[in-house]
Amino acid sequence: MGIQIAPSILSADFADLGAECRRVQGAADWLHVDVMDNHFVPNLTIGLPVVEALLRQVSTPVDCHLMIEDPDRWAPGYAEVGAGSVTFHLEAARAPVRLAREIRRQGARAGVGLKPATPVDAVADLLGEVDMVLIMSVEPGFGGQPFLELAVPKIRRARQLIGDADIWVQVDGGVSEETIERCAEAGADVFVAGSAVYHAADPAAACTALRAAAVRAAPVRVAAAP
Repeated sequence: MGIQIAPSILSADFADLGAECRRVQGAADWLHVDVMDNHFVPNLTIGLPVVEALLRQVSTPVDCHLMIEDPDRWAPGYAEVGAGSVTFHLEAARAPVRLAREIRRQGARAGVGLKPATPVDAVADLLGEVDMVLIMSVEPGFGGQPFLELAVPKIRRARQLIGDADIWVQVDGGVSEETIERCAEAGADVFVAGSAVYHAADPAAACTALRAAAVRAAPVRVAAAP
């Protein structure tokens, strides 16, 4: 697994999401879908019915980021309808181990997300149950925010805790050609970019440029000997 780019459709035109997603087809590894409930975060976006409809329109795998209360109840449904990755927030989950296992049982990768103020060590005991750790580099809720530098040492710490395990480190918020190299150098390998992709004249070309910048900065990680 190498560098992966996941454009956030939060910055896309919601009036024609299918077409917006196809603009990055072939250049993106994932479509990042931000689900917000106006309770866990101060914004309201889309929910399960829209995600289910979108999955019928796209061929790129869908990565659902659930910024919602009660993910224990709602998150497995996103995996059940076909999302390839489902991330819940540690701050919202009541039984994160059980939830991660249920997401996996439904056939998706399980991710755990952390707000900027939540220390990475809070997920140390959960790493055996998840496939991805999401480091928020903005306060969750709205696109277009500036990158928070405090995310860089958190990415580095996450990579240190993960070691040789096959767990991805995703960074979300303010990712652009100006910030992606610092994140890649610190150990992130999945990059969510909204404005940097969908506010560009050519979103697919923007994905390609972001990937190239991350590849240049990413350290070479050597697998441990068997």
